[in-house]
Amino acid sequence: MNALIVDPRDNVIVAIEPVAAGDTVTYLVDGEPASLTAAEDIIIYHKLAIRDIQKGEPVVKYGEHIGAATTFIPAGAHVHVHNVDSIKEDRRAKE
Repeated sequence: MNALIVDPRDNVIVAIEPVAAGDTVTYLVDGEPASLTAAEDIIIYHKLAIRDIQKGEPVVKYGEHIGAATTFIPAGAHVHVHNVDSIKEDRRAKE
C-alpha cells in the first residue's frame, strides 16, 4: 500500500510515499484493496483523485467537502491548490 483513504466517501487518497507518473497506487477501502494509476508525479502526503472529479464538484477528504474543483481533475491526478478552491470555515461566525 502506498496511499490511504481516510473515509469511504472520499474522492481523494493521500500518497504515503512518493509516487511517480505511471505507478500503480494501492490503498484499502473498507478493508478491500483498490488501485489506480498515477497520472503524474505525486509527492508524499499529497492527494490524488480516485475518480474523475468534474469542475465545480466538491473535493471530499475525511468524509467532508474540503473544496471545489476549479477544473476537471482526472482519476490519478494530483489534487492540490492548483486545481481546488479550498473551503475556509469562518470560525468567528460560530462564536
